[in-house]
Amino acid sequence: MRGFLASSIGVTCAAALALPLTPPALAATARPVPTTEAVTAARPASHAGTPATTDRRAIEPHAPGSTQSLPLEPLTRNRATPTAPATEQGLTRRAVRHFSLVGVVWDDPEAELHGRVQVRTRAAGTGTWSGWQDVETHHADHAADPGTPESTSGRVRGATAPLWVGDSDGVELRVRAEPHSAETDPAHPHTDTRDLSAAPPLPSGLRLELVDPGEGETPPDTAADGPRTGGLNAENSAAAEASAANAELTPLGATEIAALNRAETEREFFALNGAEQAAQQRARPYVGPRPRITTRRGWGADEGLRERGFRYTKKVKAAFVHHTASGNNYRCSQVPSLIRSIYRYHVKSMGWRDIGYNFLIDKCGKIYEGRAGGVARPVLGAHTLGFNHNSMGIAVLGSYGATKPSKAAVKAVARLTAWKLGLYRMNPKGKTYLKSAGSNLHRKGKKVRLNVISGHRDGFKTECPGRKLYGKLGSARSQAARYQGR
Repeated sequence: MRGFLASSIGVTCAAALALPLTPPALAATARPVPTTEAVTAARPASHAGTPATTDRRAIEPHAPGSTQSLPLEPLTRNRATPTAPATEQGLTRRAVRHFSLVGVVWDDPEAELHGRVQVRTRAAGTGTWSGWQDVETHHADHAADPGTPESTSGRVRGATAPLWVGDSDGVELRVRAEPHSAETDPAHPHTDTRDLSAAPPLPSGLRLELVDPGEGETPPDTAADGPRTGGLNAENSAAAEASAANAELTPLGATEIAALNRAETEREFFALNGAEQAAQQRARPYVGPRPRITTRRGWGADEGLRERGFRYTKKVKAAFVHHTASGNNYRCSQVPSLIRSIYRYHVKSMGWRDIGYNFLIDKCGKIYEGRAGGVARPVLGAHTLGFNHNSMGIAVLGSYGATKPSKAAVKAVARLTAWKLGLYRMNPKGKTYLKSAGSNLHRKGKKVRLNVISGHRDGFKTECPGRKLYGKLGSARSQAARYQGR
């Protein structure tokens, strides 16, 4: 597919925006971004077996759209070896500044947290404390490929999945080390009757991250309830850059990319492919109608958080479907805040260059642009460790191990893949080969045969995208193929 032509829109960064549709992999320069903020209210006393509160991370004054980073404290010692690091760390119940999403991070991104993470939060509106909620601990499988600048930046940290809790102003946390084969007694979830001396030590540098998503940005030339498209403040070069990456699909500064019918999508396909490739495909392009997509500007992305510039792979041969494991306790009206929180958690807490997923889908079936660089382009993400090249990552917001995904969400997966995979002439019901960059399931350099629409667990040994969502991928493949006219 030949390159897109950048629109001459008169912004100062226009030269940097004339990016080809299939540019060389990793063809971009980047600036460093600040790492996680350490909250000034953290307790100053250090404890044996836990990290000291002094930290290399920058302190960010609290504002809507910020992160409180609290070092954990020992709660329970290893009874067999009292001088060993604590087998349980956490934070006692306390008041904190407002936040809506929680997660736990640690220093070494290669270290695994073998244990259980549970949190309680206090609702800001009512003062009511929630029950204990589990935080998904296995999140290292969502990451940049080994050896890439993103993974070797020195800023990356290990982390749990984020958990959406809504507007809260109080928190209590416990992180308990457990043997690999340990099972928690559901009748006594907080009673420890097992010998934990066999449990691996907890990772060093454990911190609780409390994320306030902020209010997002309203386009400067539109009222909050006004038109969904408009101009863009040219002084904000990062926002202009992100918006112009979609300039061939939507006006500069648009908060949504409009849906197109089949005929309109085919005309766009021919225009973007160029005469030579279009001539080969004109009789049967097999590209699905373009769905409506909310842009980064539409969900209020702070473009100053991410690294500047974009990174691309060569093409999109496969789509990996994920769930965010962030819980299902959100309203669709809250999704922009939820995505802003995940974005901030990925960048500021985990040390990634941008949000990891290329697209996100809510339970109402609405599609959102993820990592910046252009929704039609082969943007290199950090979603499936070992298989980020020549693929895209789609995350359905929620946890789908025991909960069925909505029909609207599955339909949105089908519509999005029918369009995006169609741009790269891929059959959603077909198979393809991807070269592994190294994962716990496939060795580095191995050519792996995968479904064109795969679940995360097909490339990495993980529960993602949850048993219930994984079971719907067959339906998504069939629907996507029908949307393509196959």
